[in-house]
Formats: sequence, structure tokens, C-alpha cells
Amino acid sequence: MKKAILLSLLSLLCFNLNNAKEYSLQSPDGEIRVTVSDSDGVRFGVSRSGVQLISASPLSLDIRGKAPARKIRKAVIGKTETESVDAMLYRQDRFDISWSSMRLSLDNGVGMEFRAFDSGVAYRFVTDFKDEVIVEGETAAYNIPSDVTAWLPFSTNDEKPMAMAYQNIYEVTPLSHASDKLAFLPLTLDYGDGLKLTLTESDLEAYPGMFVRADSAAMRLEGVFAPYPKDTDYYPWRRQLYVTSAEDFIARTDGRRTFPWRVMAITTDDTQMPVNNLVYALASPSRVGDASWVKGGKVAWDWWNDWGLKGVPFKAGINMDTYKYYIDFAHANGIEYIVLDEGWYDPKSGDMLTVIPELDLKQLIDYGHSRDVGIVLWTVFNVLDTQLEEACSKYAAMGVKGFKVDFLDRDDQTAVEMVYRIAEATARHHLTLDLHGIYKPTGINRTYPNIINFESVFGMEEVKWTTIDKDMPLYDVTFPYIRMLAGPVDYTPGAMRNATKSDWTAVYYNPVSMGTRCHQLATYIVYDSPFTMLCDAPTNYVGEEECVKFITAAPTDIDETRILSGVMGQYIVTARRSGSDWWIGALTNWDARDIDIDLSFLPDGDFSAEIFVDGVNADKQAQDYRVEHRNVTNDTKLSVHLASGGGAAMRIRPRPRL
Repeated sequence: MKKAILLSLLSLLCFNLNNAKEYSLQSPDGEIRVTVSDSDGVRFGVSRSGVQLISASPLSLDIRGKAPARKIRKAVIGKTETESVDAMLYRQDRFDISWSSMRLSLDNGVGMEFRAFDSGVAYRFVTDFKDEVIVEGETAAYNIPSDVTAWLPFSTNDEKPMAMAYQNIYEVTPLSHASDKLAFLPLTLDYGDGLKLTLTESDLEAYPGMFVRADSAAMRLEGVFAPYPKDTDYYPWRRQLYVTSAEDFIARTDGRRTFPWRVMAITTDDTQMPVNNLVYALASPSRVGDASWVKGGKVAWDWWNDWGLKGVPFKAGINMDTYKYYIDFAHANGIEYIVLDEGWYDPKSGDMLTVIPELDLKQLIDYGHSRDVGIVLWTVFNVLDTQLEEACSKYAAMGVKGFKVDFLDRDDQTAVEMVYRIAEATARHHLTLDLHGIYKPTGINRTYPNIINFESVFGMEEVKWTTIDKDMPLYDVTFPYIRMLAGPVDYTPGAMRNATKSDWTAVYYNPVSMGTRCHQLATYIVYDSPFTMLCDAPTNYVGEEECVKFITAAPTDIDETRILSGVMGQYIVTARRSGSDWWIGALTNWDARDIDIDLSFLPDGDFSAEIFVDGVNADKQAQDYRVEHRNVTNDTKLSVHLASGGGAAMRIRPRPRL
């Protein structure tokens, strides 16, 4: 009897093995391969040029009332497709992208789509159920076949790890030694010899964003998703909404839909990372129609410098005299906007329709308009959401140009839905958005191009309170390769007070940047930032007109971006073209270094270069810099010294023909 049972089990096992299906998909260039099988549930793997990046890993979308998928019923492998993408206020104005695709039908009625690009892999679930569905969970486990080095940005809230501003430096660690704390996306895995995989997501809509937890023993990254909120409350200071209890599922959503793309950007050289376009390309196309009214630009900002004017005949603060001074400064320097940050309405009230008595907002808007300076208003996400139509109608009619929206600090389904509601309403009213206190970009700036910047970066505000071990020059040459792959950053540069590593200390009211003056100038070129701040007080730019002129001239509307050289965590050299002018920015960590910049990318002809470089004494006096003027051609190779925490910034223009 036992022998008969054993033979039956062996026969069943052989039947299952013989009926297991395996399908593969290659990128258009043939270098990247995706393999999907159902020998033990649905699993996938990814390799590049024969190097296994992800070994067989389980995938599932667990829908209440549906059995887990075990088998692939059908697979359709499509022909290579190419899309020409027009990109607004992006790192380039247009690009072409090609992919191979595979569509799967699973035995529980769920579908999947895989795409293989020359620059990475993406997959998503697709459902076609008539009624609303409850998603109990999603299995997104990535088995890593070797002990790679991981670059992980961990949550900063140990008690409630899914409630934070998505701002942290990277912990660099072998995966076998990684903490099991939640990390937010994007994150990067280093396989050696230049080969890297950056994990993130795109087209996140009506669904929670993905966190990742490392299982160091199993050498695996496991996706974790915020549960659907059940009860909420408000923090009293800003009336910021937060979750107090949650349901036992992650999403309640339409049964007929596509789900977010899980994106694995694959690069063989670090210089490919900041210009990888997968997140933008995979997002839903624009829903705005004519978006010609959307304008980026520079911003004279009040909050970082704490309204810190000096030598003026009035008490600086949140009042008419101060903001008129900011407007005058912006006008005098060709700066397109000022932001009225927190305090123009009483944040405790949660009422952004009522302006504080010290301000006549309409008068300020009209004054700004007379001086070609637009006004952008700060607010809290849920405060705007609660008063959405009234606020958009009122402030658009008054002439406000947009909102800086802050303190979402979540990415559960209802938080993501709030972002889309705000994006749609503001677009209808021709208002732009700068999103702060928010999760990483997931391509919504393609879907709603009135969203012109995002925070989700350990930016300049941190120098007001951080410590020197939060190494910002190191971070400054790391996040362009990882976080910036997902989209632009509101890093808020522009400090005129600069310090070396030995001299730097946190100062809240009179903050000081880590690194040199030229490091600050170069950020305006290295960082994707279509709406970017001049963070220092207007009076701190007095006597610094040479730097101000360079900053304000640097373009925010980019035609082309190239990474000329760089190594993640060490340095980066970026070139951007706007019209016929080229701009080059170089940043280093705390290590001084000499770099060569090859100008062979320039077209034929003669050019003039204005070059800001660290001064000979910048190793002790971080504000020391010098300006060089040179004639250059595409045969020129520039040798530049970057001081510790240093940088270089230059503008190259065609010389007029005589």
C-alpha cells in the first residue's frame, strides 16, 4: 500500500514538472533576459549578459475571494515596440524608448505584463473583474543570487516606519549584513564591475507604494505595502492627517485596471543611472491637454533663511514689507517666483482660505505681477484636499501661480489618491505643484505635467539641524544616481555661507552649507530641478552678484542631459543643453580630486566658456572661488581641481561669428 502511494505521488510530481511552463523575454538589444515559470507558483528571474541579477522569485496579487495563482494559462510574446516620448520640464525634451513585451494570463483570472528594455525590466499586474476588488496583499520578493552591495535609504521613523518624509542618507552594506528595517524606494544593488540594478516603481495610482525589507539570511528583498487606512486623526500644529488604525488589506479598487509597474533599472556604468528614463516612460500619458501654461523657474525662498533679512528698515518676518523685499529681489535678478511658505495662514486652523491679518495677499500678488514675479503658496496636503475646489478657484482667480504642498508623509492608497485629486484639480485651474513631504516620484509628472518638482530627498534643509556624520557631500554625489533616476528633486540649494568639513556646524537661523561655494553653484546643473530655490536670504546675496547671475541664468527647461563622467558616491560631472548653450556641473564628496572634462560632445565651432572653480584656498575657506574665461572647441579637454566638498560650474556659449 505504501509503495502504491509513493508511486502515485512520484507520478503526480512528474506530471506537474512535465506540465510546468517557462517563458523568456529578451530586451531589444538581446542583453537582458526575463524568465517566467510556473513550476512552483509564478516566479520570475532577470539576467544581463549571462549574469543572474534576480533568481527565481515569487510574484502574486492576492485578491480576496480568488485562489492564489499557480499556473500560467497563456503567454503572448509581442513584437518590439518603440515610443517617442515628449517630456515636459524633464531632463530632456524628448526621447525614444523601445521594449519587448510578454503578456500572461494566470489561472486565477489575473494577468501580468512584462517589458524588457535595453535599460531594464518592468512588470505589472492587470485585472479584468467586473466588480470592485479587495487586494489583501502583493508578493514582490526579489531573490538575489550573490552577496551584492546594497544602497538602502531606511525609514526615519522606527515606531511607525511608513509615516515619514522619505528623506534619509543611504546605508551602504553587503546584503548579507543589511538591517531588516523598512527601506523606501528607489534603492540600488551593486553586482560589481559597474553592473547595478535600481529598484523602484512607476504609474502608482489608487494603490499603496512599495517599501522593501531585506532578509539578509535568505539574500532576498521583500516588498511591503501600507495597509488601507481605517481611522485617522490630526496632529494639532498643522492639522496634518495621520493614520491611527488600518484594515487587514492593502487596497480597495476597481476590478478592471492596471496596477503599478515594478521597475528594475539595469545599468553597466554609473553614468547611465541619472539619465535612465524608465519611470517617466512607463507612467500614464498626460491628462492635462494643452499644458503650455506650465512654467518652471527659480524661486526666492523665505523658510530656509528664516526670513533672515539684515540692514533693512523694517522688522523682517511674515509681513508685507518682507515679501515686497523678496519680490523686489526676485525682479532685480530675473527670478520668476517667490514662495510664501508656512505662516501665511494659521497652520493650526487647517483653513488655507483665511489669510493672516498681517498680509494683504491680493496686494502682494498684484505687486508681484507688476514686477513679473509669480506667487506660490505653501500648504498641507490634506488641508488643500479638504478645501480643494474653493482654494483652487479663489487663488487662481487672484493670480496665484501654484502651490507648494507639504506633509503627506504616507503612501497608502488613500494618500496616493489624494495626490491625484490635487493634481487634477490644480491642473484644471492652471496651477502648478511643488510636492514636499511626499514619496518618491513615480511618473505622475508625466501624467500631470503641472507637477513640476518633488522633495523626497535629504536636501539642504537638513543642514539646519543635522550632524556632520550625515555626510551631505557624500549624499550629494550619491542620490543623483539613485533617487534622481525616479524624477526631479527640490533640493533647495543656493547657500552663500559655506563651510569645510572641519568648520561646519548646524545653525538653525543662519544655516551653513557643507562644502564649497562652487559645490552650491554646480547643484543647479547636476540636479534635475525645474522649479528650484535660491534658499538664502536676499540680503545674503548682496555682494555675491557674480554667483547670483550664474544661478539665475542656469536653465530649468532642458533640451538634453549627458553624464560626462562619475562614480556613485564619489563624484559626478553633468552637461545640459538649453538651446545652443551648454552648462556643466561637477561635484565631489569630501575627497579633493582632479578631473578631466572632455568637450568632444560640442558641435563644430568656437565657444566661450565661463568657468567657476574652487579657489586655491577653498580647502580652508569654503567660500573661496575664482572665475576663468576661456575659448574652447570640441577638441578641448579641461583639467579641473575640485576641493574637498567642492565643485565646478560652467556655461559654454557659441562665439559670435565676425
